[in-house]
Amino acid sequence: MSNGAAPVIETSGLSKTWRSGIFRRTRFQALNNVTLQVPQGTIYGLLGPNGAGKTTLIKILLGIISRTAGTASVLGHPAGSMAARRQIGYLPENHRLPRHLSANTALEYYGSLSGMTMSQIRAARPLLLEQVGLKGRERERVSGYSKGMLQRLGLAQAMLHKPRLIVLDEPTDGVDPVGRREIRDVLRQLAAEGHTIFLNSHLLQEIELICTQVAILNKGQLLRTGTVQELTKAIKGAPLQLQLFGDRPSIEQVLAGWPAATLREAAPGACEIEVPITEQQDADRLIDALRARGVSIFRMARRERTLEEVFMTIVGEASR
Repeated sequence: MSNGAAPVIETSGLSKTWRSGIFRRTRFQALNNVTLQVPQGTIYGLLGPNGAGKTTLIKILLGIISRTAGTASVLGHPAGSMAARRQIGYLPENHRLPRHLSANTALEYYGSLSGMTMSQIRAARPLLLEQVGLKGRERERVSGYSKGMLQRLGLAQAMLHKPRLIVLDEPTDGVDPVGRREIRDVLRQLAAEGHTIFLNSHLLQEIELICTQVAILNKGQLLRTGTVQELTKAIKGAPLQLQLFGDRPSIEQVLAGWPAATLREAAPGACEIEVPITEQQDADRLIDALRARGVSIFRMARRERTLEEVFMTIVGEASR
């Protein structure tokens, strides 16, 4: 928890069961006993494969659907209450804007729905549109906007009333690499100002670059929470990387005893190998074998796992 502050989002034993069929006898557990806390000022990433329950969780927090069991609060208020919803900005996935609106009039429309006066909207609008990269395009109809521009405008409307919590569903979908970086910068600035960002994205690299904490959902269950670094350290078997100088056939002969190893050319006369080793005695055995054949070891290090590797490992273990 940051500075001892109460969590912005808190759930305990949160569950959601859908019923379907003619007599509603078929049950589907969309969420199962999900307990998490989202501290103030964090950029919190929600990860999971399709059908994991991410959208269900977001909709419960926003009050769009009701829970079956457990509790959920947002900013100290029951999830879905008017007191909570007034302090939330939301960008849904595949959001749609009336095509006749411009960026200026769209913000006027959404700002008025949030209870802002026209003078408040017009005062905030120029800086906001500049932040999301739409300065100079504010008078154009959104019917001519690219998908990336629509995402930028959607982010602007979510930020307009200066909410304490901003919930984003695939915020960089359709945005080019430059635009994604600009949006990351905006989100970091918002977090630095004390806003809390809760986002869902399929782009794991984006999550890794921006999120201070993450949660992994799968089949309605919360598998892990923590920082990317904490999750990475929790997964054993980070590959060992070595840069070698020596006779390639000799190196290949050593690697014959390590079928999971990979080898590639590096600098002239050098190559790099990567071996999934977990025990120190195995690393010692590999090094001894290489040195016995006259191979020089120029560099050796553990390769840090990517968030994608961690995600696939955790979800894969849970599915066994």
